[in-house]
Amino acid sequence: MKATLEEIVLSVLNTARVEGVIKSEAMPPIIIDRPKREEHGDFSTNVAMLMASSEGRKPRDIAEDILSHLGAHEMIEKCEVAGPGFINFFLKESFWHKRLAYIIKAASEFGRVEAGKGKKVQVEFVSANPTGPLHIGHGRGAAVGASLSAILTAAGFDVTREYYINDIGSQMDTLGRSLYHRYNELLGDGIEFPENHYQGDYMKDIARDFITKHGEKYRDASVEDLPKVFTMFARSTILSGIKEDLKDFNVDFDVWTSEASIVERGLVEETIEALRGKGVIYEKDGALWFRTTDFGDDKDRVLIKADGKRTYFASDVAYHMEKLRRGFDKVIDIWGADHHGYQGRIRALFKAFGEDDKRLDIIFIQLVSLLRNGEPVSMSTRGGEFVTLKEVVDEVGKDACRFTFMMRRSDAQLDFDLELVKIQAPENPVYYVQYCHARIMSILTLAKEKGFELSDNADESIVERLKESDEIKLIKKLAAFEEVVEKSAIEMEPHRIAFYLQELAAIFHSFYGRNRVVLDDDKDLTFARMGLSKAVSVVIKNGLAMLGVSAPDKM
Repeated sequence: MKATLEEIVLSVLNTARVEGVIKSEAMPPIIIDRPKREEHGDFSTNVAMLMASSEGRKPRDIAEDILSHLGAHEMIEKCEVAGPGFINFFLKESFWHKRLAYIIKAASEFGRVEAGKGKKVQVEFVSANPTGPLHIGHGRGAAVGASLSAILTAAGFDVTREYYINDIGSQMDTLGRSLYHRYNELLGDGIEFPENHYQGDYMKDIARDFITKHGEKYRDASVEDLPKVFTMFARSTILSGIKEDLKDFNVDFDVWTSEASIVERGLVEETIEALRGKGVIYEKDGALWFRTTDFGDDKDRVLIKADGKRTYFASDVAYHMEKLRRGFDKVIDIWGADHHGYQGRIRALFKAFGEDDKRLDIIFIQLVSLLRNGEPVSMSTRGGEFVTLKEVVDEVGKDACRFTFMMRRSDAQLDFDLELVKIQAPENPVYYVQYCHARIMSILTLAKEKGFELSDNADESIVERLKESDEIKLIKKLAAFEEVVEKSAIEMEPHRIAFYLQELAAIFHSFYGRNRVVLDDDKDLTFARMGLSKAVSVVIKNGLAMLGVSAPDKM
C-alpha cells in the first residue's frame, strides 16, 4: 500500500514538473507514514514540506499543487492538506474489502514479503559454552534469535541459524577437572572439590553417567596428567543436554560450528597471517597483538599470549573471517549484555580487511529478572548455580516462555513473573492472544454447525457488508501485518510482532464484545463477519508461528 502511494505521488510530481508547476529537478525521498490519529487519514506524506526549501514556497501551497494534479484513483477516497503541509490519504472502503479477501486467500502465506530479496544472512545466537546447562538468560537469547530468524525468512532473506561452540581453552580444561573430581568423589576417594571449578549438581549427574560407562577405569588417573576422556565426556553430555533443551524450546539451528574445528583447520593461523599482511600485527612483551585501535577500538588486543597460548579473541577473529568467506551479506551476532565492550574489536576485524562493518549487526540481550507474584525469585538452584531454562519451561510451558521473552525490546531488562505467565486471564499476554485464536475457531465451528461454511476462495463480494467502524478498523489492522513483518526484519526487532498481536487481539475482542458473528437472520453479514474473523485467526497464527508459539484451536 505504501509503495503504491509512493508511486502515485512520484507520478504526480513528475507531471507537475513537466507542466512547470514544480521546479525542483531532484525529487526528495517520498515517505509514506501512518498517522497516529484516525481522523488524519489512513496514510500521509510530508513530501511538500521536504520540497519547501528547493521550491522557495510554503509547504501548504506545494501540497495543494500536488493534490490539484492527483485526479481520481481507484483506491483513494479523498485527500486533504493538513497542518503545515502534510498530505493525508483516505482509502476507499472497497480497497479494504479487497485487502481482506486477499488475506483470506493468502492464508499461511500472508505476512511473507520480499524486503530481503534473497540476501544471505547468518544469525548466530545462544552459543553458550558447553560447561553447564542453559539458564534463563540463554533462553531469552534463544527466543530472540529464533524469532528474528523466522521473521527475516518471512521477509525474504536467506537465513542461516548458527550456534558457535566454545569447546577449547582453559574453561574446557576446568570442565574436565571438575568431572574428574566429582568422579573420584563418587568413588569415595574423599578428594576436596576446588572452589574455582564447576560447582553445579549437574556435574555429579555427569559423573554418575561416566561411572556407568567407564566404571573405575580412571580411578588412579592423575589430575596433573588428566585423560582427555573426562573433558570430552563432559562436553558431549552437556552439549547433548543443550541441544535437547533447545529442541524442547522450539529452537533449531542449521549449523553448529565448533571452535575446536576452527583451530584444527588452521583458520586462526591463516587469519593472523592475513592480518600480518595488512600491517596490523605486531609483537610486544613476547605476545602477538592486533592493532585494533587503528579501527576505532579503545585499545589493542592480544591474539597470542607470551606463553604461546591463543586468546579467545584469536578464535573469534578467525570465526568471523570464516563467516565473511561464506558470502553472507549480513552477519548478525546476538550476545549477552556483558559482551557490550567486545564489539569494537570485532568491528575492527571487518575494517582491517576493508569490509564495511555495517555487514555486522550485534544485538545485545539484557538481563532477565525472575519473579513470582511480583517478588524476586532466588536465582540459586541446583547446587547454588542458577535457574535453568529447562526448569522455567517445565513450570510455565514453552509458549508462555517464548512469548514473554518477546514482551520487551531485547536491549531492555525483562521482568519474568512465573505466576503471571501461567494464569489463564486477559492480563497474561500470551493467553490473551492465543485465546483470541481459539475463540475464532469456536465461532467458525458454531457457524459450520448452523450451515455456514466459508470458502477459502472468498472474494471481496463476500465481505462487502462490512461497513461498521469496528469492522473497518479491524481490517486496517490486519492489512498492516505485512508492514510490521518488514519493519521488524529491517530493524531486527522481533518484539514488534508480539506487540502487534496483542493490539490485534484487543481490537478483535472489542469487536466481538459488540457484534455477533453468526446471525441466523442475515446470511450475507454472517459470511462477511466469518471472513473477517477467519482473517484475524490467519494473522494471529502466522504471527505466533514467527515467535515460535502455537495457536491452539481450543483452550
